[in-house]
Amino acid sequence: MKKITKETYLNWYEEMLFWRKFEDKLAQVYIQQKVRGFLHLYNGQEAILAGSLHVMDLSKDKMITAYRNHVQPIGMGVDPKRVMAELFGKATGTSQGLGGSMHIFSKEKGFYGGHGIVGGQIPLGAGMAFGDKYHKRDAVTLCFFGDGAARQGSLHETFNMAMLWKLPVVFCVENNGYAMGTSVARTANHEDIWKLGLGYEMPCGPVDAMSPVAVAEAMDEAIDRARRGDGPTFLELKTYRYRGHSMSDAQHYRTKDEVAEYQKIDPITQVKDILLKEGYATEDDIKVMDKRVKERVAECEKFADESPFPEKNVMYDVVYDQDDYPFLPHKL
Repeated sequence: MKKITKETYLNWYEEMLFWRKFEDKLAQVYIQQKVRGFLHLYNGQEAILAGSLHVMDLSKDKMITAYRNHVQPIGMGVDPKRVMAELFGKATGTSQGLGGSMHIFSKEKGFYGGHGIVGGQIPLGAGMAFGDKYHKRDAVTLCFFGDGAARQGSLHETFNMAMLWKLPVVFCVENNGYAMGTSVARTANHEDIWKLGLGYEMPCGPVDAMSPVAVAEAMDEAIDRARRGDGPTFLELKTYRYRGHSMSDAQHYRTKDEVAEYQKIDPITQVKDILLKEGYATEDDIKVMDKRVKERVAECEKFADESPFPEKNVMYDVVYDQDDYPFLPHKL
């Protein structure tokens, strides 16, 4: 694995803080109705992305995930101003304002969504890996999904074929405990989601996903296995979300005290403590990074605010008219 250095921790702190503050800003503008529809935030789960990016090869590896998908493309190299513009429904967004919160996408940067169908990205991630193996691209796909999606039947179909064909894919369940609002303990006979891999003899196991170091170590082993042709791995990334499933979630299924307990192991705070303890940064250095993050977020909001909405005709440019379309009366 690439060595974890002082520069790694400095980068982790500033980037994770930026992702957190980016999402906090989205929560604020959502209340102002600048962002419409559903909004699913990533607060608390940043160590997963930080650790993964440390061991990925961004020149060829790919990522696909569910609808909690705003900061992943930023980590992959997409301009955060364009991500925020997409959430604002603006023409300068990643999908010209037509995709919105749940459908951020960038083929150029290897980020393939952003999917609103629960678990829909699981077979797609395996399909991407199949394409890479078929074309001998030496690339690995990281396929993320939530603990709720782990109950979809398509997961089992995908696991079976991925093992049969030894596909270069890492399946990653981001277990934040509650799916849409139902505890993992109430959705299956056991709480160890990683054990689903055992039925397919797929290498699998749990990971402390509040630590970017632990994520990087587990992900490095899994990516290396996939790249050398030994097939997929299934990782249960045990994490916690500090906000609700979406902005409309009243969170009646948990207490404020529970959230406060998990905030004591906040991944950003963990990295900050290491920076100070090891002498990698001073309190003044931290303040400089904090100020820089605040300015970056403000730039994103300004860009999104000032960008135009797409012209109405753009909505029709992505559909087509077929005169002889079967089964429907002609020219309704």
